[in-house]
Amino acid sequence: MTALFSQFQATMLELPWLFIFLAFIFSATIGSFLNVVIHRLPIMMKREWQQECNQYLNEYHKDIIAPIAGKLDKPLDNYPEKYNLVVPVSACPKCKTNIKPWHNLPILGWLLLKGKCASCDSKISARYPFFELLTGAMVATLAWHFGPSLQFLLAAILTFSLVALTGIDLDEMLLPDQITMPLLWLGLIVNLNGIFVPISDSLIGAVAGYLSLWSVYWLFKIVTGKEGMGYGDFKLMAVFGAWLGWQMLPLIILLSSLVGAVVGIMLIIYKKLNSGNPIPFGPYIAVAGWIALIWGEPIVHAYLATL
Repeated sequence: MTALFSQFQATMLELPWLFIFLAFIFSATIGSFLNVVIHRLPIMMKREWQQECNQYLNEYHKDIIAPIAGKLDKPLDNYPEKYNLVVPVSACPKCKTNIKPWHNLPILGWLLLKGKCASCDSKISARYPFFELLTGAMVATLAWHFGPSLQFLLAAILTFSLVALTGIDLDEMLLPDQITMPLLWLGLIVNLNGIFVPISDSLIGAVAGYLSLWSVYWLFKIVTGKEGMGYGDFKLMAVFGAWLGWQMLPLIILLSSLVGAVVGIMLIIYKKLNSGNPIPFGPYIAVAGWIALIWGEPIVHAYLATL
């Protein structure tokens, strides 16, 4: 196995364009699965929360739950079908027709269908091929930057997770612990051997990343009485601290704040967002952290050189 990997690595080093192309194709396919994660994981979480609440009410507050349950056709804690990332198979939300395998091809499937369901002609959102193309392009960039290496493989895993987190946060304003916490531990583990940064920088980065936004959250809440961000944002910043070290945290905070401010102002100007309405901050952290993953050191060095 080691010999085969070494041979593959040598071939990819000789043909970097092939490695980038294969990385794009494979990652676009993963992007198709990430669309499923973005859609289904929040639903799975809400079902789990509801079942836990119903179980608690049934055990400790039967006087509350009994009148409600008596008016329903089905028990509160039961759902009509099994639901996870695999079951049921993908289907049109309008006509419920199962989607054929060749229609699930990343990017091409949507183009072949011309953005419409093959059975009922209902519109298929362009966000599906967008996330597939985005995932492929991001990982292809990693392939160009890192080449066929362990760093590339780990950075690709981080990128897949960031795409899923971004999509979920845009839809639900939620950064699930099911993704952020494994990423945090993985960042600490991969840096035990200093793959990206020394373990000391990684550990300090995880703590400093969490506390940086945690401090801002409580300061804002004490001053205004409002919550400025969610705990998922703290955890995502801790993830980047664990992966990239504490040195990259100022750059990530600066970039995410800058991008978030520009996007927020544009949304207000074009009346897509009312002043005071919340917007998810996770996508901006994800974008800033991914930029720091590739170009962080040159950006920091260029900034320090200007001083």
